Amino acid sequence: MRKIQIKSRDILQFIKFGLVGVSNTALSYGIIVLVLFLLRNRGLSWDYVAANTVAFLLSVLWSFYWNNRFVFKSESGRPRSIAKALLKTYASYAFTGIVLNNVLSWFFITQLGISKYLAPLLNLMLTVPINFLLNRNWAFSE
Repeated sequence: MRKIQIKSRDILQFIKFGLVGVSNTALSYGIIVLVLFLLRNRGLSWDYVAANTVAFLLSVLWSFYWNNRFVFKSESGRPRSIAKALLKTYASYAFTGIVLNNVLSWFFITQLGISKYLAPLLNLMLTVPINFLLNRNWAFSE
């Protein structure tokens, strides 16, 4: 059996990833509120969909920028393919932020009877580490 070793560098990287995530969450919420405000009084039944879509697109871009600069710096000295890393970042966030969140929410709410207000917090305990590993080992890998 292979032993997993966690280094202090990995812990620091995870903490930085968490800090970017907190700023990303605040930005995303701010964008949602702004879009809802801009679309108010227009009689749109899908305003929250537009708000969530705009927030997702912009907040993942924000997250990519800071993760690229602050968390997952290129260590080989070679320039990173920004377009490739950005595409992978959108894919990883789409998986954890849309697919996995919805599956977990369904399970927690309908199968375990957990509140729909508590389920997203439980989701974070699973999606943040998965997203960290996807970003570190795939999106920003060299």
